[in-house]
This record gives sequence, structure tokens and C-alpha cells, in this order.
Amino acid sequence: MNIVELHPFVQNQIKYGISGTDILHGQLKLLMLEAEKEFEEAQRIEEENDYSDAMESMERKYWEGQCDALAHVYSMTYALSFAIAERAKRNG
Repeated sequence: MNIVELHPFVQNQIKYGISGTDILHGQLKLLMLEAEKEFEEAQRIEEENDYSDAMESMERKYWEGQCDALAHVYSMTYALSFAIAERAKRNG
């Protein structure tokens, strides 16, 4: 099994005791912003070329799917955080 190298920024978050769900939430937000930029750029290129290139359309659809998938996982981090907080409250 390969161990994933974590970015030093993430390592510092772990070092300072930030929860895994909070770290994941933040990293997903960064990935979402990057994907949104890529989607907008692909959409701009597609429109600029009058939707004439199927490969450009595929690029736009890819980034649209990335945005959707990341948004779903991002929202799940909220649900997890609230569920964990509720459990902690119940267990005192």
C-alpha cells in the first residue's frame, strides 16, 4: 500500500489538531474553485469557436462533471461535521 504524501500546509493543519472533516472541507473548496475556473475557461473557448469542436465540448462537460462531483462531496463534509457535533453533544 502506498502512503500518500500530504502537502505541508495540510500536515500543519493536522499538527495543530484541526479535524479531518474540516481539512477535507477546505481542500475540497480549493479544488472546487480550480474546477470552476477550468469549466469557465472551457466554456469560453467552446463559445468562442461557435461550439464547432466536439473535443472542446467534451472538455467543458468534463469540468462541469468535476464541479458537480466536488460540490456533492463538499456538502457531505457539512453533513458529517454536523452529525459528529451532534453525537459529541449527546455523549457529553
